[in-house]
Amino acid sequence: MVAAIFHHQLPVRGVASCLDHGPDNAPTQGTTSPKPQNERLQFRLVFYKGEWGTICDDDFSLSNANVLCRQLGFVSATGWTHSAKYGKGQGKIWLDNVQCNGGEKSIDLCKSRGWGNSDCTHDEDAGVVCKDERLPGFVDSNVIDVRHYHGVEEVRLRSVVPTKKMPVTEGVVEIKYKDGWAQICDVGWTPTNTRVICGMLGFPHERKVNKNFYKLNTERQKHRYRLHSVACVGTEVHLAACPLETNKGNATESCEGGMPAVVSCVPGPQYVHNSGLKKKKLKTTSTVRLKGGAKLGEGRVEVLKNNEWGTVCDDRWTLLSASVVCRELGFGSAKEALTGARMGEGMGPIHMNEVQCLGTEKSMWNCGFKNITSEDCQHVEDAAVRCNTPYMALENSETWYWDSSNVTEMVMSGVKCTGSEMSLSHCQHHKTVSCQKTAAKFSAGVICSETASDLVLNAPLVQQSVYIEDRPLHMLYCAAEENCLSKSAASANWPYGHRRLLRFSSQIHNIGRADFRPKAGRHSWVWHACHGHYHSMDIFTHYDLLSSNGTKVAEGHKASFCLEDTECHEGISKRYECANFGEQGITVGCWDLYRHDIDCQWIDITDIKPGNYILQIVINPNFEVAESDFTNNAMKCNCKYDGHRIWLHNCHMGDAFSEEAERKFEKYPGQLNNQIS
Repeated sequence: MVAAIFHHQLPVRGVASCLDHGPDNAPTQGTTSPKPQNERLQFRLVFYKGEWGTICDDDFSLSNANVLCRQLGFVSATGWTHSAKYGKGQGKIWLDNVQCNGGEKSIDLCKSRGWGNSDCTHDEDAGVVCKDERLPGFVDSNVIDVRHYHGVEEVRLRSVVPTKKMPVTEGVVEIKYKDGWAQICDVGWTPTNTRVICGMLGFPHERKVNKNFYKLNTERQKHRYRLHSVACVGTEVHLAACPLETNKGNATESCEGGMPAVVSCVPGPQYVHNSGLKKKKLKTTSTVRLKGGAKLGEGRVEVLKNNEWGTVCDDRWTLLSASVVCRELGFGSAKEALTGARMGEGMGPIHMNEVQCLGTEKSMWNCGFKNITSEDCQHVEDAAVRCNTPYMALENSETWYWDSSNVTEMVMSGVKCTGSEMSLSHCQHHKTVSCQKTAAKFSAGVICSETASDLVLNAPLVQQSVYIEDRPLHMLYCAAEENCLSKSAASANWPYGHRRLLRFSSQIHNIGRADFRPKAGRHSWVWHACHGHYHSMDIFTHYDLLSSNGTKVAEGHKASFCLEDTECHEGISKRYECANFGEQGITVGCWDLYRHDIDCQWIDITDIKPGNYILQIVINPNFEVAESDFTNNAMKCNCKYDGHRIWLHNCHMGDAFSEEAERKFEKYPGQLNNQIS
């Protein structure tokens, strides 16, 4: 496997991509992909000024390789190669006689003969091998700072009709130039150019525009033409990647026979003002979704196959494939194609590997890909994307102050959001503010973060570990004190008799991008003398047995008496343990195991009649601690109880099945009449 550096300004950014040689020895763009079995990633090509090229091996060293690998987010290089070991490149040889000290932040800062100045042939192409270990805190994998690309840094649409509606979907295309904005000459302008512009601005599709209207408007204005002869293919993620020509000098050259380029874009359904248009024309996929992102339009890519959601392996993951996903979901082209589970690791199956899109497909399912086995990929290789999204001018619409002493009035109350809204004003709230004259101490505040934890229960383990225990009352005094038994236990003939307990193990994984920490600090944890431990959260999980109509027929709660790292994935160190009043939490990539034989790790089913039920477990049920995704906090199982034995099946996370499969789950035979079949 060989990889590449995608070198352009977007704005002032670039993306690392990999190239794998197919049967015809033609390189195909892809991304770096962790390979645990050999712990190395191999790199060869660079992309500069719209053209792929290589680096000559003259004077190449391990210091050069270290700079390149760190620039891509890896800790170091383990080696480098000469004489085109990973195959001869095509196109130009961009760099020669590169000499780095090893501490430079970019290959640009190393000594060389300059870009494009080389006396080598492709028989001398250099390669590097990076250690498969990410730099701590390196969030934007595949991003390299670059400042050499056509001078196209920022693009906007300027509406010629005054409007307060956002986003702007139609107008004159303008690029940032010096202290102002310049236009693009539309001579030879094609729909594929429009597609690229719309994708950059966060829109999935383009449409025809009435040029006559704009011609009348633009004739009365003076223009500064900066670009002309734009010839995009349509799959580029940025205008700067298209063949184009730049006007020199003062950028006031005329556009003979043309006018400023004008485009009209079709927004995704989540950005449409006209509800009728949304219902008629604009549909997004129901078989691809993004999970675990901090913002709309970013996240781990998941696909629906056989009614079950699964992830995509990052082998050969490219901006082309990522852009197909983004447009399919109603966003623009991709800003970044992320590898190495940069948006958190998924759970469950991995459905696709080596996805290879041309960039023109309407769905990722139309792209070439491989079905995989467990040996091919692990969840540490889950692919993710960051999509271009429309500018909504929301960042200046709300201001919040942590210091509430300067709050003079209340503007909203009763706010209830689902989490997908673009603004607080879109959330459910009181029509009339109900606390206008209250003290400032009731004003709301927020702390924002780019990362958050994401807790997920291991559903198969619950199903595998379930059993019934008839436990004598004289062994349950502590459990009764901590309210882990049903209410009828209070009237039992203590210490004689027993309680029937539904027991199981819970393994709770943190697949997010930040550690899960209790809301309360150690100073406010409550000591429970009976079991000899501290409670750091009032309620950490809910264990419930539900009837067919969702009524709780038996319940048990789990106080978070000890949140710690029981085990972690290879290469991740445990950070939290409960011994000696230690810090509590769950590290990213680790899990906390509550064994079936721990007190209160049960539901008291003493009063339950034989029948069919649903077992439901909810983590962080009161949303006390921030998570990037709350939709996967609930787990459900079909439960069959005959009075002596119990069976669980179809255990799954709340977001793991398709809507159709979830409906079938709810209509499990026997569920409606609650009788054993």
